[in-house]
Amino acid sequence: MTSTRLAGKVVLVTGAGQGIGRGTALALAREGACVALAGRTVAKCEAVAAEIGAFGGSALALACDVTERTQIESALAATAGRFGGLDALVNNAQTSVQRLLAETTFEDVDVCWRSGPLATLHAMQAALPLLRARGGGSIVNFGSSTAIDGNAAFGAYAMAKEAIRGLSRVAAREWGRYGVRVNVIVPNALSPAAEQFAQDDPERFRKLTKTMPLGRLGDPEADIGRAVVALVSDDLAYLTGDTLMLTGGA
Repeated sequence: MTSTRLAGKVVLVTGAGQGIGRGTALALAREGACVALAGRTVAKCEAVAAEIGAFGGSALALACDVTERTQIESALAATAGRFGGLDALVNNAQTSVQRLLAETTFEDVDVCWRSGPLATLHAMQAALPLLRARGGGSIVNFGSSTAIDGNAAFGAYAMAKEAIRGLSRVAAREWGRYGVRVNVIVPNALSPAAEQFAQDDPERFRKLTKTMPLGRLGDPEADIGRAVVALVSDDLAYLTGDTLMLTGGA
């Protein structure tokens, strides 16, 4: 069953085949939004689309490598063509590289840059005319606590994630006149990588979660996806240029 909270809204989510992207897509669809699921592995997006269809939601799976600008533009055009427009963009896709700073290569920085801030910029630019045509809308980008905290071995990734936050603040100031809100979520969620970590080293994972004030990692749908729903809806219509720290207090 779906609600009608976001009925009539059209949202594109990148990296929607797993983890936070999947959780976000499910949360949006349960609230009545039509959701375009973009990802490099289209089979994963098709599986999520099938989940959404099973509870009566509407979804479109799209093959999209966000490092290729033309593919981002094609995904947005396909979304508008299928659903009649665009009301929100969720830039979730991002490649992560973990390597000590002294050993970080140009290739490490390049892949994080192209899949993160550059892809986010390209998607935002391509989405702007579509959002303006609907009288405004919401863009949700993703930062990382590893960048804010300066965690070891995340140099290239941290650079990319903080660039996204800076880009988002500028866009919020420039595009507010069009009714377009731009915000960032910094999540701490049970991603596929975190699930693998829990399987590989359950004791260390247990100790890690025990140090967190809420004692657990966030659920991709219930904790992160529902926050995206709030940003896309009118509930947080006066919030822009800001960062939501959804880290369970960590």
